[in-house]
Amino acid sequence: MNRGISGDRASDLYARWNEDAISVQPDLISILVGVNDAYHLIQGDARGASDRYRLAYTHLLEETRTVLPNAKIVLCEPFILRTGSLDEKWTAWETKMTAYRQIVQELADSYSATFVPLQHLFDEACERAPREHWLWDGIHPTAAGHEMIARQWLEVVSLPDLRG
Repeated sequence: MNRGISGDRASDLYARWNEDAISVQPDLISILVGVNDAYHLIQGDARGASDRYRLAYTHLLEETRTVLPNAKIVLCEPFILRTGSLDEKWTAWETKMTAYRQIVQELADSYSATFVPLQHLFDEACERAPREHWLWDGIHPTAAGHEMIARQWLEVVSLPDLRG
């Protein structure tokens, strides 16, 4: 079941976690969140008045491990490319997203979750085609970007040593 909602931040995801995840009793939960958290902070939006990314993500994982101790958890690395509206404030974007990628890696380690690296795939893909071919606005994947994410997810999650 895909329970993703466009525009959600980690705190939004946590707010609906009982209904969208816990109540479903899944065997596997895959999470990709972070770009919208960064967006509201960088844009100075009131929804980004404080950075709750690590806190909300940690609460979400803590609750999941407590209530669904046997569920496999997959954490996908948030990604961006320097194109579209991101170009204007690229330094802020790069700084924030680098921090968020580190947080996701740390949380995957702390909660015995599987980490799916994605940023390097997009960086390397730009050697084969323009950035807009992969992420049309620097954030949202095109069909080619979605395919690359799916292939990476399947490759990592299919490994026999999947943790969690």
